[in-house]
Amino acid sequence: MTVYDLPIVNASLNATATILLLIGRNQIKHRRIENHKKVMIAAFCVSILFLICYVIYHYNVLSVTFKDPTWFKPIYLTLLVSHVLLAVTVPVFATIALRRGLKRDDIRHKKIVKYAYPIWLYVSVTGVIIYLLLYQIFPQVV
Repeated sequence: MTVYDLPIVNASLNATATILLLIGRNQIKHRRIENHKKVMIAAFCVSILFLICYVIYHYNVLSVTFKDPTWFKPIYLTLLVSHVLLAVTVPVFATIALRRGLKRDDIRHKKIVKYAYPIWLYVSVTGVIIYLLLYQIFPQVV
């Protein structure tokens, strides 16, 4: 495995985080608090692992520019910008939500999760979409 294999690892970690977030939501919806707690801790750990791999990849490769097809570039960049701007909030929101949840500060936990959950889910899903666009659907020269 080389640093050039990390995009698929990152996409897999994002997909895993997405699945865990959806399972976690389902668990709390059915008031399975202990299961919810375990699944959300797993989602948090997967996201931390993603962040580590992401930093390693971009430290070594810097960035991959989307060039072709030119007609799709504005769409890709719009998706990328929204993804990146929201992604910078996820570590903060997720940490606060996790901390409040573990302390069973349920009222304050629910208040932050109202914003944190949809952002975290959006970032995880768009992370997979960005990978597919950049490396599979419209492969760019690395």
